[in-house]
Amino acid sequence: MSLPSLGPVAPSLPTPRGELSNAVVTALRGDRTRVDSLPKPDGQDPYGLDLQLALHTCYELHYRGFDGVDPEWEWQTDLLQFRSTLEERFLDAIRGGITGGKALNRALDALLVEPVGGTGISRYLLDEGEWWHMREYFVHRSIYHHKEADPHAWVIPRLNGQAKASLVAVEFDEYGGGHGDRMHSQLFVDLLAAAGLNTEYLHYMDEVPASMIAIVNMMSLFGLHRALRGALVGHFAATEITTSPSARRTVEVLERLRADPACVHFFAEHVEADAVHEQVLRHDVLGDLLTREPALTGSVVLGIQATSLLEDRFTDDVLGAWRSGRTSLSGRTPLPESTVQSV
Repeated sequence: MSLPSLGPVAPSLPTPRGELSNAVVTALRGDRTRVDSLPKPDGQDPYGLDLQLALHTCYELHYRGFDGVDPEWEWQTDLLQFRSTLEERFLDAIRGGITGGKALNRALDALLVEPVGGTGISRYLLDEGEWWHMREYFVHRSIYHHKEADPHAWVIPRLNGQAKASLVAVEFDEYGGGHGDRMHSQLFVDLLAAAGLNTEYLHYMDEVPASMIAIVNMMSLFGLHRALRGALVGHFAATEITTSPSARRTVEVLERLRADPACVHFFAEHVEADAVHEQVLRHDVLGDLLTREPALTGSVVLGIQATSLLEDRFTDDVLGAWRSGRTSLSGRTPLPESTVQSV
């Protein structure tokens, strides 16, 4: 089956937002054998847009790269050293922002308890959401869903036994069970098209806040470092545990708005799949991993708690804007006009 066009394979370099991101973008536009001194992130806000965009740009060299940028930049030693300084500052901030116990079961069980009258994005959308809110939410999530499951694939060769086999089974579902048109990333492209939004990879990079970029950077950070393999698995488990109920509410919103079936389908796919994935990750992946490597328990808990920390920061940014009647996007790339695609 032919797939809808995804646009260019590699995106354009992003618009710099400060000293750090400007240094990266400038370097990537030049000769990798002649790199000027790259700045240190000392004193920079670890959650700020400049640092997060610089880090995301470095990480993207391990995914699709950038249009017109030499792919050999991926392993350029000066840039890798610079990336390491950004990662250290980001990871220190995450660790400093996490509180609570280290018990794995307590960390996992906390994800299953939804506060009465919760105030997450999906609850806001269910209670008050309009089509423009929904389209903004699609834009935010496009930064990850264009590469859905890819960051988690980094951990596969770092696992053994049942943990590896079961995680691969979950990833197989994420990649459409071998069918390109069913890959979750492709389903999200279909959703964007149905919502009247641009479908190109990272097209909306200049629109989203640092808190959204930080969530994706966390996945890449955990995935690209073997020492953080437990954190990546913990993050993956946390995501699968929380996605199913959130997706169910989003389906209700989209059906109320009479949205195009392609929009509904993406979230409906995650209701059932992620409910199954939760059990696989909890018992077959985490259970086997920690039986083999109990010393990774703290790392797994880090991944779970980091996910909650960064998702909460993103939620605060978005809902703070919406409750004030403002857009949650930057407005640098105006969204195409669109009405709800009625069924």
